[in-house]
Amino acid sequence: MDNKKIEDVFNKTFSGLTLFYRDTELSENLISKYQVGQIIMERGFTDMTFMGGGLQSNFRYLIASAFGKDLSAFNPEASKVGHIVLTSNSYFKVLDIYHVDKKTQVFLLNIPEHAIDLFHSATTNIETDIIQKARESFESKKDLEPIKELHNYDWQERTKFPIGMNDNGVLFFDNSQIKQMNIDQITTKKEIEENIQEKKPWWKF
Repeated sequence: MDNKKIEDVFNKTFSGLTLFYRDTELSENLISKYQVGQIIMERGFTDMTFMGGGLQSNFRYLIASAFGKDLSAFNPEASKVGHIVLTSNSYFKVLDIYHVDKKTQVFLLNIPEHAIDLFHSATTNIETDIIQKARESFESKKDLEPIKELHNYDWQERTKFPIGMNDNGVLFFDNSQIKQMNIDQITTKKEIEENIQEKKPWWKF
């Protein structure tokens, strides 16, 4: 992949990046299936919210995405829970797994399917930066009062499933299929970072 294509991928992935939340109760067996740097794919739609409060459960997905669709324009009820959705067969890179006080946050970056080789083979300075922000967010929010609108039966049914695997912990995507590129670390060019930072705030917690 040449530099121009890499720049295009980064612009599409990181420009307008927003953080979304999805809390559930997961067993340690399922949590252990996630590994930092892993690429996962979710077969179904990924339901998440922009409303971030305290955890009533033991597990949080923090999902960084520039591709979420706000359903409130189509369904007024969706606005009550801040309902954002990603299309089926969405791909994610596991950026971080953070355990604090028997609670766990897995931080996922939503990536384009055509760029999974790139994101599997390399890390970027942007990823390093937002991981720290994600950890700070988790520490500040984990013991707050949960958002009551998110603790209704319908929302909990939508978000109770693990992302990227079935209830038995079988992953939907095999990382061995990914072609390894000869890249370890990418420092994004100044113009890419400036393009991202013009969208204030370019990450939202």
